[in-house]
Amino acid sequence: MLRFSGAGASHVGHVREHNEDSGFVAAHVGLVADGVGGAAAGEIASATVAAAVVDASAAIAAAGAPAEVAGTLEEVLAVGTDRGRSGIRRAIQHDLRRLGMATTLTVLLCDGERVVLGHVGDSRAYRLRDGTLTQLSTDHTYVAHLVASGQLGRDAVARHPWRNVVLRSVDGDPADQGVDLVPVDALAGDRFLVCSDGLTDLVGDEDIAALLGAGTPAAVTAALVDAALAAGGRDNVTCVVLDLVADHLATDGRADPGTVLGALADPANIVDPGPSRIVRGPAATA
Repeated sequence: MLRFSGAGASHVGHVREHNEDSGFVAAHVGLVADGVGGAAAGEIASATVAAAVVDASAAIAAAGAPAEVAGTLEEVLAVGTDRGRSGIRRAIQHDLRRLGMATTLTVLLCDGERVVLGHVGDSRAYRLRDGTLTQLSTDHTYVAHLVASGQLGRDAVARHPWRNVVLRSVDGDPADQGVDLVPVDALAGDRFLVCSDGLTDLVGDEDIAALLGAGTPAAVTAALVDAALAAGGRDNVTCVVLDLVADHLATDGRADPGTVLGALADPANIVDPGPSRIVRGPAATA
C-alpha cells in the first residue's frame, strides 16, 4: 500500500500584502494553488478550488467510507476541479469586482496503488529519484510556449518581460481546457515537490534538487521557502514535499485530517465548495 508522508510550508514573502497561495498535505494528496485577481480575490480563487479538490478526494483517505465521488483518480480530479470552477463562477456573480480572478492548480493524488498528477498553470510538480530531479508538470505560460515552438531559448526565459503570463488556469469558465491529468511513474522511495512559482522564479532547479535531497520533508520545505525568501521573496511561496512510502498501516475509516496552508486556512476564502469533507488539521501559514 502506497501513501504520502509529507509536509508543507507557505509564506507571504517580502513584497505581497497577503497570501494568495493555498496548499494541502495529507497521506493521499498534496496540492498547491496560486491565485490571481483583484479585490482580494486571488486567495478566494485558490482556496475555493483547493477545497473542492480536497473534498472530492477525501473518500480516498478513508477505507470503507461511502464515496460521494467514485471512480479513478483522474475522475476524482476532474470532479474536484469542476466543483472549484463552479465556486469561482459563483464568487464572481456575488461580487463583480472579482471578475478575472483565477488560480493555478497542481495536485498529486495517491490511492494506494497509483499516483496521478492534475495540473494547470505555472505552479510545478517535480520528482526526485536517485538524485535526479524531473519536472512532471508542463508550464502553461507564454514563454513556455515560445520555448516549445523554438522561438525562445531557455536561457532567455528569466529575462523575458512576459515570463509570468499564464495561458491556462481555473477561472470559472465552463468552456476552459480543464487540467492536465497525467499518470505518474512512481515508486516507493520517490520524493515529490509541489510548489508555487514563488519558489521556481527565484531558485533554480539545481539548487532545488540539492535542497530537496537533504533532510525530512518538514526540514526541506522550510529550507526551500527560506531559499526563496533569501533570493528576494518577491511573491508568495508555497512548497509541499511528499515522500512516497509503502506500508500496511491499518485504517479505522477516519480521514487523515491533513495540513492546510496559506489562504486555505481561512474558511472565509472558500466559496460554496459543496458538502465539505475537509477535516481541518493544523495550519502552517506565515
